[in-house]
Amino acid sequence: MHRNFGWKRCAGVAALLTALAAVPLAAHSQNVMNNLLNSLGGGLGSAITGGKAAPAAQGDDLISLLTQSLNNIDEPKEIEIGRQLAALLLGAKPAHPDMALQRYVNRLGRWISLQSPRPGLPWTFVVLDDAGYNAFAAPGGYVFVTKGLIDRCADESELAGILAHEITHVTAKHHLQAIRQSAMAGVGTQLLASQIRTSNVAGQLVKDQLLSLFRTVYTKGLSQSDEFEADRSGVAMAAKAGFDPYGLVSVLQQLRTVTPDNPMFTLTMSTHPAAQARLDYLEQSMGRQLDGLGGSRATIAQRLGGGGGGGAPAAPAPANRPAPATKKAG
Repeated sequence: MHRNFGWKRCAGVAALLTALAAVPLAAHSQNVMNNLLNSLGGGLGSAITGGKAAPAAQGDDLISLLTQSLNNIDEPKEIEIGRQLAALLLGAKPAHPDMALQRYVNRLGRWISLQSPRPGLPWTFVVLDDAGYNAFAAPGGYVFVTKGLIDRCADESELAGILAHEITHVTAKHHLQAIRQSAMAGVGTQLLASQIRTSNVAGQLVKDQLLSLFRTVYTKGLSQSDEFEADRSGVAMAAKAGFDPYGLVSVLQQLRTVTPDNPMFTLTMSTHPAAQARLDYLEQSMGRQLDGLGGSRATIAQRLGGGGGGGAPAAPAPANRPAPATKKAG
């Protein structure tokens, strides 16, 4: 995904993230998200139209957080880092205008997050208006998926597996660690940060360096061990949430057939281990432990009321799951 970041455009979209996080799980009205957007003021509307937006936190504040010891970055600081980073990510691509879809993905993601080790984070899920195939997360509970990815999900269990994978990246602080390591390695970053309040030029340099830092982490990708952990924990989390545990396996089997020159999958393929390696790891680490578990394989169109603007139903409860036919990850 091309990331043409605009700092001013990104600053206002944090309001969208905060507002999305405030949408109650029980909300069914089609007007909920429409009213939400109308109330954003300097948030999403300003980001799209170019209007004035609420000021973002200073770049040096974020640099200061990132250069601290990981043990000193408590949960509120982690959430603040993620909020600013999520605003930058959302500034790269607009949110998809289908509010029923946004509400559905938020409800689905939050249900799965309740099965995670950190259910209390302000979990926020956003669908980006991008035809490419991608999903990524930011510290503190922010998860993004592209419309192109959703369109390529055969059923809900596949999307659930992908969301659970990204949720694991957040709960295990994978991106937080990677971003902090890159920040610590940045030459002159702390010096520039110390000068930001007395020099507009230095301030812009810090912002530019911050953008470069984020781009580097998200285009380079995480370590292979982080991705393997997210696959393993994500499969278990999706099963615990009541979804077919082979949803993510199905996704990986599809990715295995993608040609390297397919532009829709370029970033996903370049930032993750080979699909076959991921399938092999799941088989080796989990064996046939999940063969006795079943769960929802409803299609996303069914959940959205035949693909229209119907309200998103509650996610399935993880009870009385029938055992599916035996499957093998490979």
